[in-house]
Amino acid sequence: MNRNLFFIAAALLLWGIGEGMFFNFVPIRLESDFLLSKQQVGLALGAFGFFMAITHLPGGHLADRIGRRPLLISAWMVGMISTLLMGIANDLPLYLVGLFGYGLTAFVASPLSSYVTAARGKWEVGTALSLTSATFNLGMALGPVTGGWIAENYGMKSSYLVAFGVFVLSNLFLIFINSQPIDRHDPEAPPPGLLDNRRFISFLAIYAFAVFALYLSQPLTPNFLKGVRGLTLIETGWIFSAGALGNSVMTLAFSRINPRRGFILTQVLVILFAALIWQGTGLPIFMLGYFLLGGFRAARPMAMAQARELVHDSQMGLSYGAMETVSSIIFIIAPPIAGFIFERDPFLVYPLSIGLIVVSITVSYFFSPRNTAIANRKS
Repeated sequence: MNRNLFFIAAALLLWGIGEGMFFNFVPIRLESDFLLSKQQVGLALGAFGFFMAITHLPGGHLADRIGRRPLLISAWMVGMISTLLMGIANDLPLYLVGLFGYGLTAFVASPLSSYVTAARGKWEVGTALSLTSATFNLGMALGPVTGGWIAENYGMKSSYLVAFGVFVLSNLFLIFINSQPIDRHDPEAPPPGLLDNRRFISFLAIYAFAVFALYLSQPLTPNFLKGVRGLTLIETGWIFSAGALGNSVMTLAFSRINPRRGFILTQVLVILFAALIWQGTGLPIFMLGYFLLGGFRAARPMAMAQARELVHDSQMGLSYGAMETVSSIIFIIAPPIAGFIFERDPFLVYPLSIGLIVVSITVSYFFSPRNTAIANRKS
């Protein structure tokens, strides 16, 4: 591992710890502290997804044009300040400013993936992306237990303030990464635009449906565990930690698997998550379900590794941005739908999600690109 990947991994580990302290508890705080209904919580999370969605294409485009390091540092700073705002907020408007500001930091996803891909050396793309994702998720495994304990004993606001301190340390690690040269294409033989790249657009549609199917059961599961299953914040923190540990373990486990096969297998794991939350009882079962939900996080580098081989080097940031935009649009659409379903029957979303994932696996198996290499990728 070169020094740049080391500092990226260290910054992501710390960021995961800080984010894990509060992020999974956001739906609970919106309901408990600000007295929103389940459907209003879903709308707030959908708005959060909107602020994520509008950043990815500009972020990917700028990464290809001005470089990745400035965007990484900017995102880290915005996230740190937004967390502080959420921590000091006593009313809903200021809290939402911080929450939506945190959503804007999603523009970091494309530059980060591009930076890691370019810095990977002799590693495979999927391996490098999986490793850095795993370090973040390892941090996320450490954060929720601490955040749940702090929230239970000192109030949810305190978790944000401690996370802010952790984010300061994460920023200090990030400033040590080096800049990277900007990739260029031959002006005499430019690659086709992404909209004209039929293989990439087809895969993007497959990815969009998969993300929707995989995500639908997730947004209000924290409320389900607390309100329907009657778990405490500390117990919920243990479940979130198990989920983050599963994210890290699954991402590493799939890092050397063929991306196409891995993308399908990760979806099977999310089926098991939905089934265990739906039919399971007791803290260990719910922890196992969240551990298996690591398949959702592991699916992302598997999908990106497939998409990477469909585009030119100079379009890497933009293509990653397009995929992140698709994910964020799903994060806008799914929470209100989940909230609508939850208000009518809190159990119904899980079998519905399972059915959609089965369809997604079938589509992925038959229509995902089988030979992702393209002859002119480096031209």
